[in-house]
Amino acid sequence: MEALRLILRYAHLVGFALLLGGAIVQYISGKLRINPAMLWGSVIQVVTGLALAAPLRGGGDAEPEPAKLAVKLLIAVAIFIMVFIPWRKRREAVARGHFIGIIALTLVNAAVATFWR
Repeated sequence: MEALRLILRYAHLVGFALLLGGAIVQYISGKLRINPAMLWGSVIQVVTGLALAAPLRGGGDAEPEPAKLAVKLLIAVAIFIMVFIPWRKRREAVARGHFIGIIALTLVNAAVATFWR
């Protein structure tokens, strides 16, 4: 079971890297649009985050607070929606505030994971 948890955590980090890396590349290029890396990163983040949280519901000392899991899920779903809707509508460009919001929420979600104990 520990091996599965480590694989899921690794996949979760890959999703984070895809999402943040894809967004930074687009931001630096000057054309603010949703790229496939951002879409796949947001999907991977939600799916692996749910998978990581599900087995922990049995109790114990290492179980994270339900409030933390709820906050992380809310932020992850918000990021997914912010990425998916413009991608689905095939928009060539996304508003600057919307794009910065995606990056900011991605960093906030990582901060919640890191600092909320």
